[in-house]
Amino acid sequence: MTVRSALAVGYLEFPLSVVEQMIKMYDFDRNGTMSFEEFVALNKFLIKVQHAFSDLERGRGFLVLDDVFEALVKIGFTLDSPAFYSACASFDQSKSGKFRLDVFISLCIFLQSARILFNSFDTAKQGRITLDLNQFVCCTSNCRI
Repeated sequence: MTVRSALAVGYLEFPLSVVEQMIKMYDFDRNGTMSFEEFVALNKFLIKVQHAFSDLERGRGFLVLDDVFEALVKIGFTLDSPAFYSACASFDQSKSGKFRLDVFISLCIFLQSARILFNSFDTAKQGRITLDLNQFVCCTSNCRI
């Protein structure tokens, strides 16, 4: 069973690019496939994201920006306003300010990928990194969904 079909069983359908990013994010041994343990780690993250969404969607089926911010904090993402609005704008293609579960999960996958990549450069754990252009290009291409 593929990751994409396993997610579809839970009524979660994503573009192939998002599924590929999920695999890349949790493919700890970098062999291009997901072991059962790696899938469990991905599933745990997705459940955490779904719970944050469910706690705030109030039966509407979507989150508005204030809810998205609160849900991200619950998940463990603390972004300043410019970073938050920039990330949200890039995932809110209809510019409605409403995030359905699939879009919210895609946003969280992007943020988690960015965090993992950032942490790989932040070896001193200072919360700041310095990148040259080549490293920056590598980083942005690795987080692209």
